[in-house]
Amino acid sequence: MELSEIREEIDRLDAQLTALLCRRMDCAAQVAEYKAAHSLPVLNEEREKAVLRHVRGMADGYREGYGGAAELVFSTMMDASRALQHQRLEGGSALRARIAGAKRALIPAKEARIVCQGVPGAFSDEAAGRLFPGASPRFVPAFSDVFAAVADGTADYGVLPVENSSAGSVNEVYDLVMKHRFSIAAAVEVPVRHCLLALPGAKAEEIAAVYSKQEALAQCAEYLAAHGLEARQFSNTAAAAEMVAGSGDRTIAAIASEKAAKLYNLEIIEKNIQTADDNITRFIAISRELVIPADANKISLIFSLPHVTGSLYRVLSRFAMAGLNLTKLESRPLRGGGFQYSFYLDFEGALSHPGTEDLLCALSEEMPAFSFLGNYHEQDRPDAGGPRR
Repeated sequence: MELSEIREEIDRLDAQLTALLCRRMDCAAQVAEYKAAHSLPVLNEEREKAVLRHVRGMADGYREGYGGAAELVFSTMMDASRALQHQRLEGGSALRARIAGAKRALIPAKEARIVCQGVPGAFSDEAAGRLFPGASPRFVPAFSDVFAAVADGTADYGVLPVENSSAGSVNEVYDLVMKHRFSIAAAVEVPVRHCLLALPGAKAEEIAAVYSKQEALAQCAEYLAAHGLEARQFSNTAAAAEMVAGSGDRTIAAIASEKAAKLYNLEIIEKNIQTADDNITRFIAISRELVIPADANKISLIFSLPHVTGSLYRVLSRFAMAGLNLTKLESRPLRGGGFQYSFYLDFEGALSHPGTEDLLCALSEEMPAFSFLGNYHEQDRPDAGGPRR
């Protein structure tokens, strides 16, 4: 048989499959009406498992090895059918009510109480200035202290780094996000340009050890290795600069920003010592209150999944069906969960986009420990026309 003839046969089969799929979706809509009338839940896990076992067995009976493909196709069809049922039933009433009651604007920057980890001159300070122009951030020693300040109401927003384009995720922050599940009110990408800072008059050849935050040291690892400098961890980039400024020791230096050099009267030995030119850190602003502004363009979620083959794929396929672009997926093990995981998910979009709210409301009823963290505006970095992370 010629290739053109095989393709013609595939086209005929596709036409039949499409018609049958549409008829199956019609049946799913009828099932939704029945479930609404009899107060039945949309998800029936035992029914789905039985169908998938039956389909896999039939496919393997036709030709050995076809069962896995059949199960994958049918599981996707059932996910689509469930999504239709949730839409018809307007499920997820609790989440719908929370979204409807959300505020539509942030507290004005000059009135907002902002808290950051570190000291003035840190990159969190720059991020806070981008997110809340004119605000005067308060600084605390640890990331956990930022969450504590938001929790006890002494701060409206906490500004925190969550990932860097070269060093990856800030796991401590993600763990705290998953623990507290505060809303995300805004986000921003900040270009990170690291400088080597030392006491005025210090010579490059005198410096033996360099202090900075773990992530900053990692981002400048090639420079440190090339110059034979010992890397020493410190709580924060700007805090390291402050320490060097008060040390009187010309043999130590800090990795921090140009702003930190000015604040702490340090000399810039060398600029832009980070390994990657396109070095970007993403910061978020957490809040106790849900805020959904008109220009929202990013959505964040948390949910849990059992350690079962295909469970993550099936969830992610729901976003693909809705035409949504995922930008971040972070998994963290649950303590004592026996291979249970929490997943943090970012994707581009807005609740005003058709079907997005329906999808989230459906997932809120199906996913264990589901949390909608927010639909917020994420600012691009100033040079966003260049390469993206």
